[in-house]
Amino acid sequence: MQIAGRGRVFVWQGASLWVLASDGKDSGASVHAHHAHQVTLSLEGGFVLSDGVRSCNGPVAAVAADHRHGFTATGKVALLFIEPESTAGRVLTAQFPSGASLVDFDPAPFAPAIADLNAGFAANAGDAEFIAIGRDVVTTLCGEAPSAALDTRVQAMIDQVRATLDDRVDLASVADRACLSPSRARHLFAAETGLPFKAFVLWQRLERAVACYAAGHSLTEAAHLAGFADSAHLSRTFRKTFGIPASQLEFSRPR
Repeated sequence: MQIAGRGRVFVWQGASLWVLASDGKDSGASVHAHHAHQVTLSLEGGFVLSDGVRSCNGPVAAVAADHRHGFTATGKVALLFIEPESTAGRVLTAQFPSGASLVDFDPAPFAPAIADLNAGFAANAGDAEFIAIGRDVVTTLCGEAPSAALDTRVQAMIDQVRATLDDRVDLASVADRACLSPSRARHLFAAETGLPFKAFVLWQRLERAVACYAAGHSLTEAAHLAGFADSAHLSRTFRKTFGIPASQLEFSRPR
């Protein structure tokens, strides 16, 4: 089996950071879309993001959430996934020109974080160090001033989903937690976040499964911990979402 990348994954509420190395070989993903903005930083190598109309090759570029795109990389890159319904995600959404799915960023403000990511990867640093760097990148992208907050009822739904991912997530019970009828909850959630409730739940499950897989669990274990029916369901979802099989990624843990 060909390994597309080796690296580390770090997850915190609203975002995740993937640092992947392709051993000097070109690696890529077929056209796909995922429910998160993807900000890519070239660490020691290069990459190309393409939406079929235009391409970005960094060294710092982003593709908007839920937009189909292709991705190829050489060497080492960092992928920062930011959920669009988060405070930072709502700020980042506004940075994409109207109708555009790709945007380049001035790399200069990100130089310290890129240096820290390279140093941390070489030293196999701990999760907390990488998460701190990831948060710094988010601040560089989005600033520290909060944007308009989500409706508190929708936030309650999101919190309930995250708390029950290892079990069946039922819209009726989540809506009840927010003091809404299921139909009203479904419409309000879509209006506030821009996506269906089921799509959000699936992304949360996938992010939980990736974190478990990166922590050393098998795909089968990760699938069960994240509430997927089985490893086949997780594998299909991963490939559709990221454009490559999960089995083509190898993750290490800090020493």
